[in-house]
Amino acid sequence: MSVSARPVVFIHGLWLHPDSWAPWVGLFRERGYEALAPGWPGVAATVELARADPESIADQGIDDVVDHYARIIDELPEPPILVGHSFGGMIAEKLLGQDRAAAAVAVDAAQIKGVLPLPLSSLRATLPVFRNPANKHRAVSLTAEQFRFAFGNAVSEEESAQLHERWTIPAPGRPLFEAAAANFSPHSPAKVDTGNDGRGPLLLVMGGRDHTVPEAITKATLKQYRGSEAVTDLIEFADRGHSLTIDSGWREVAEASLDWLAERGF
Repeated sequence: MSVSARPVVFIHGLWLHPDSWAPWVGLFRERGYEALAPGWPGVAATVELARADPESIADQGIDDVVDHYARIIDELPEPPILVGHSFGGMIAEKLLGQDRAAAAVAVDAAQIKGVLPLPLSSLRATLPVFRNPANKHRAVSLTAEQFRFAFGNAVSEEESAQLHERWTIPAPGRPLFEAAAANFSPHSPAKVDTGNDGRGPLLLVMGGRDHTVPEAITKATLKQYRGSEAVTDLIEFADRGHSLTIDSGWREVAEASLDWLAERGF
């Protein structure tokens, strides 16, 4: 009797098309996993189509995205491993806390409820959305310059421009507004069950030069889990920025994630 491969679901964050996970999907499949990278609800099949129809993803909130991936998970033969980046990392944390996943890797995960630090670089990185309150219900794109600050500050200007051209798509503003108001809302969609003792293991991956999710946010996130007996680990890549999953150093991060999964029995 054949044994089915463990499913791995990759979850992208704001401004990146799900196809940006393609190198990770290929590597994980080589290592024996059944990897897939479905997009957020409303995200078109290609970068070009997503750019041509930004309203298709506008006004999608955190709960909408969580419910979307929960339905995908329900169709899988067993609880998957989740690998998320940025807001995708937050979504992975929420789904893990709901016991919908066997384990999760959250790379430079967005701020969850209870995390208080709000560094200036994070405010600047998200200013393209917050400068207009109407953006809560719109999809917003990043210019090459804005992407350079928010994602590509730790790579060359040329590589940052190439990544922007290849992978960026409009992103809904609503998740950012929801996360910003999280600590003032008792029922915030950015709330994660960090006290779940029975959940699977979680790896937080931190880029030390990340402007969008600076290390202060990831370290504060780790503290939110200190009340749980479940495994929560942290790996830091001191010289990496928010583009660490898609830039020329992606494989180092992916290999570290695979090593951690192996150590945890996955």
